[in-house]
Amino acid sequence: MLLRHTQKASETIERKALTVNPAKTCQPVGAMYAALGVHGCLPHSHGSQGCCSYHRSALTRHYKEPVMASTSSFTEGSSVFGGQANLLQALTNIYAIYEPEIVAVHSTCLSETIGDDLGQICSKAVADGKVPEGKHIVYAPTPSYVGSHVTGYANMLKAFVEKFPIKTDEKKRQINLLSGWVEPSDMRELKRIMAMMDVKSVLLPDTSDVLDAPMTGEFQMYPNGGTTIPEMVSMGDSMATVAAGWFATRDAAIALENQCKVKFTQTDIPVGLKATDRFIQAVAKEARVSVPESINVERGRLVDALTDMQQYFYGKKVAIYGDPDNIIPLTEFLIDLGMIPTAVVSGTPGKEFMKRMDALLGDIPEARYLNGAQADMFLMHGWIKENPVDLIIGNTYGKYIARDENIPFLRYGFPILDRIGHSYFPTVGYMGTLNLVTKILDKLMDKIDETALEEKFELVM
Repeated sequence: MLLRHTQKASETIERKALTVNPAKTCQPVGAMYAALGVHGCLPHSHGSQGCCSYHRSALTRHYKEPVMASTSSFTEGSSVFGGQANLLQALTNIYAIYEPEIVAVHSTCLSETIGDDLGQICSKAVADGKVPEGKHIVYAPTPSYVGSHVTGYANMLKAFVEKFPIKTDEKKRQINLLSGWVEPSDMRELKRIMAMMDVKSVLLPDTSDVLDAPMTGEFQMYPNGGTTIPEMVSMGDSMATVAAGWFATRDAAIALENQCKVKFTQTDIPVGLKATDRFIQAVAKEARVSVPESINVERGRLVDALTDMQQYFYGKKVAIYGDPDNIIPLTEFLIDLGMIPTAVVSGTPGKEFMKRMDALLGDIPEARYLNGAQADMFLMHGWIKENPVDLIIGNTYGKYIARDENIPFLRYGFPILDRIGHSYFPTVGYMGTLNLVTKILDKLMDKIDETALEEKFELVM
């Protein structure tokens, strides 16, 4: 829709400053999501009511669940003179009325621009008795004009790791599992894989049973899910850490290693065959266990399905956009399927993305890829116009391009605003990958059926 009447193929314009329809959202959204993955935690937006409303609505529209959060409610005065008084009063009200175990404070554009020092304000809140005995406060700077929602998620995850894990003389036979931004069902699948491998683990964060909690007829301010405080404390004595997702977890893994001397292994989010292989091997190595036959059976089932489907994927061109931790292993997997990623875009900045894309796509002459501020949906649409694709994979915002260019479109990543169910079915691990590849095949075969001539319309494909 952006380029329908304004740009022809082969007219992509180089831009150095302007961003049009960014392929990301802002840091506080990610910080809020990470905080929701901790049990009894109330995210707090240090800024205006409008900011908090946007962050909550972005998550609510994706997960179709109520998202609890509080705000410092900046007015004109606090916007000029600072929001310390607002935050101190807010903490008094929050602990008195909502009784959280933890308040996770994140900043916004407004509070960052005027220079509010969250560390100083939170320290004063503790010194002044605004934080009751036995309760906790954590904080993370998350200016919206830097990075993306993935950056905010990473900053808040690091804040939890710096606050709670404690190293003692008693080593625990468990591993820490730091998860990048995935769906609640994916986090549940990660825990299922750990149980199958007989590995005791602490998953942080864990939004399962928080943003996909069952309907019981009773309101729960803090659902049953989420990583508990004792679990986070115990992370300091774990055998090792496996961090899944370079952009979202690496800073937290480094902080935990520096603080508690818990060594970490960095892996991709286990999307696709190879990425899942690497993840399983990393867990097995760090937990000092062998891979059980049940895991091998799941892998074999996936490989069998891929063998059956391969002929439909081969040579198909695909455009991908979204969060780097998701689309890096996804790109690798699509190449393994025989597909050709010709346009890959991520709005999240970071040198690791281009390094990985160079390794994956450097031998594909028609592949184009970019991340950062100018890697937006406008660029994606221009690339697709220049080199048409057979499939688009990304969040809901790609539907306009898919409609304009009449291309099959698979919704994947965050946010998905116009469909439901995505948060209930995993796409990580071998079984999650099987779910994902089935969806990809359905889109391709639906297009074959829609466009087939009458004499080519087959019952069995």
